[in-house]
Amino acid sequence: MLGGAVAIALLVGLPALAHAISEGNASYVQALDGPAVGAFTYLGAKHMVTGVDHLLFLVGVVFFLHRLKDVVLYVSLFTLGHSITLLAGVLGELTVDAYLVDAIIGLSVAYKAFENMGGFERVFGRSPNTRWAVLVFGLFHGLGLATKVQELYLADDGLLINLVSFNVGVELGQFTALAGVVGVLAWWRRQPTFERSAFGLNTVLLALGFLLTQYQLAGWWLQG
Repeated sequence: MLGGAVAIALLVGLPALAHAISEGNASYVQALDGPAVGAFTYLGAKHMVTGVDHLLFLVGVVFFLHRLKDVVLYVSLFTLGHSITLLAGVLGELTVDAYLVDAIIGLSVAYKAFENMGGFERVFGRSPNTRWAVLVFGLFHGLGLATKVQELYLADDGLLINLVSFNVGVELGQFTALAGVVGVLAWWRRQPTFERSAFGLNTVLLALGFLLTQYQLAGWWLQG
């Protein structure tokens, strides 16, 4: 019942989950010429906080992490991945189809939920290396960010500083969102309902990941 309700809500709000940069923000930063640290930091933070697909993946990543150092390790791997492709994608003018990249990001949500449910162990007898998986999906998440930034047609003057500021903003937004998520999960694990409901919530995450993927693939198909 919970999964059905969430799925319906997602279908209604799917366009918002594509988290494209708003026209107002786009017009503002495109008019800037030169370094604008504050503006791009804010834009990066807002982009991450409103990027539900990114946040769903991170929820899956930290879901069963009990120690703070493990949370820091996995989030750092994710950060490293998306920082590399964000900077390289924009500075190298790497052009990719935004729908296909976002479809892979949706699959990353489904992948992590499936792993949390023990799916790989049951079906294949072993799980992939989680650290490598988080790093690789981080690369795709960064490529998705790069496609959004390239749509802005930013001025070359101050571009590197602005990109780094955007990336810092993404990290700040990510930290803010994860601080709340980790706190809630730490509290929830102490409740007697955790073991019974953890599988169900990851089932919902799995469904959301596939819905996000289908939505992006539909957009890719229709644009052709």
